[in-house]
Amino acid sequence: MDIRQLKYFLAVIKEGQITAAAKTLHISQPPLSHQIKLLEDELNVQLFERGSRNIKLTHAGNILRIRAEQIINLIESTSKELKDLGDGLHGTLNIGTVASLGATILPQHIHTFNQKYPNINFRIFEGDSFKVMKLLNDNIVEIGILRTPFNSSIYEYMLQPGNISSDPMIAVGNSKWSWEDIKDLNSISLLNIKDTPLIIHQRYEKRILDSCRRFGFKPNIFCTSDDIRSMLTWACNGLGVAIVPKSTICLVKTRDLKFKEINDPLLETKVALIWLKSHYLSTIAHHFIDNFKSYNEWYNY
Repeated sequence: MDIRQLKYFLAVIKEGQITAAAKTLHISQPPLSHQIKLLEDELNVQLFERGSRNIKLTHAGNILRIRAEQIINLIESTSKELKDLGDGLHGTLNIGTVASLGATILPQHIHTFNQKYPNINFRIFEGDSFKVMKLLNDNIVEIGILRTPFNSSIYEYMLQPGNISSDPMIAVGNSKWSWEDIKDLNSISLLNIKDTPLIIHQRYEKRILDSCRRFGFKPNIFCTSDDIRSMLTWACNGLGVAIVPKSTICLVKTRDLKFKEINDPLLETKVALIWLKSHYLSTIAHHFIDNFKSYNEWYNY
């Protein structure tokens, strides 16, 4: 097994067909099929299910896919480290971000950074907070952008000042939801929605449950999700009331949603820039962190 075979293997997965992968790799189909067969023989496993028109991975193939991606990224990262001995004015920075921040916070920082370092490119990986932290732990990205909470014993991080990035939770429902009891309130308590079917993000589930316990009740949780856009869509369809950070309301464009801020400081979240402790950071990553630190006076911890 060598790096070339792993790259061939990943190309086949990406393209979905041997023929398409061969074309992308600028080789003919028989040599590519032969290399995949050699890889299977060496590992004594079947990587793809035969007979289907499109490529379908076996369980062994899926395991190798994960490892192959990690190996290729580690090799590229190592090569980058060894070459990164200059001032970090050229190259590519891999960033992991939750989708909502990739659409709101990140673009303005990319813009200001690009003005200083126009020859640096970006690879952006989007996912939920758990995926972003896994990308960091697997050395696929150097920088992660997400919301609190996270394990601060593993990551170095920076937060914006509270008056800039403190993000209260809101209760979001469609226009048909009963707003009569709270329509005159500037903000509400969790008690105001204690009997309402709730749609909550699994990342904030513990905080919400703890806050409800402080008020002496068990919430009526209709659904937990790891995607805020889906949560807002469900709320728009009248399936329940979503509890989400206020800044995410812009992710779904509709007039059918209304919201009220939840007056509970313990539910507030902050935007954080994080990276692994005691881990190599490229010069480019250091530049990017410095740019964040200077922009809106981010606080380093």
